[in-house]
Amino acid sequence: MQPTSRTQVRRTPQRGEYDLDVIYQILDEALVCHVGFVSDGQPIVIPTAYGRVGDRLYIHGSPASRMLRSLQTNLEICVTITLLDGLVLARSAYHHSMNYRSVVIFGAATTVTDPEEKWQALKAFTDHVVPQRWSDVRPPTSQELKGTLVLTLPLTEASAKIRTGPPLDDEADYQLPVWAGVLPLQLTTTAPKPDPRLPSEITIPNAIENYTRTTSCISLKHL
Repeated sequence: MQPTSRTQVRRTPQRGEYDLDVIYQILDEALVCHVGFVSDGQPIVIPTAYGRVGDRLYIHGSPASRMLRSLQTNLEICVTITLLDGLVLARSAYHHSMNYRSVVIFGAATTVTDPEEKWQALKAFTDHVVPQRWSDVRPPTSQELKGTLVLTLPLTEASAKIRTGPPLDDEADYQLPVWAGVLPLQLTTTAPKPDPRLPSEITIPNAIENYTRTTSCISLKHL
């Protein structure tokens, strides 16, 4: 993807990544995005869940949501997603950092009116949280579908920014007797807790028992 004036990474540009496969990989691993927009002159940033189908991002919620009502007006928005991979501990306070993978998306969201696309978007939301979950649960009723607003944003103006590797200290500081390195971070789960009203004969699905968020295999030079 060619960067635009909005997606071009200017601060530490060597960390910029515009390959769609890399952007998709980050989107598919993360769980929450932050939607930034201006409503009545007031800047607002709202965290929300999302799903991806091909080259489109989907968000959903109640038609009464101020965010979704605002976004229906063809408002320009900025969506951000961040995965934190590690704390970068340098020999100096100045060079402490974090290893991360992030995506920034610009565009205007539109309302999904096609019933089939709306159905596929809701499936994407569900399976994004837990793979194959849609096939295990009751699908939405017609009333639930009517009460859910789905918006879509094309992934045509997006970029990623990635930092990997050890701290980058000033050359003179490498002689300091201070521990330096990376403290890796990872999203993990504990044992599933059954609903108190769940019948004992219902076993834990494999996708939940062995749940994990996919760790990226992005191979890049240290940035």
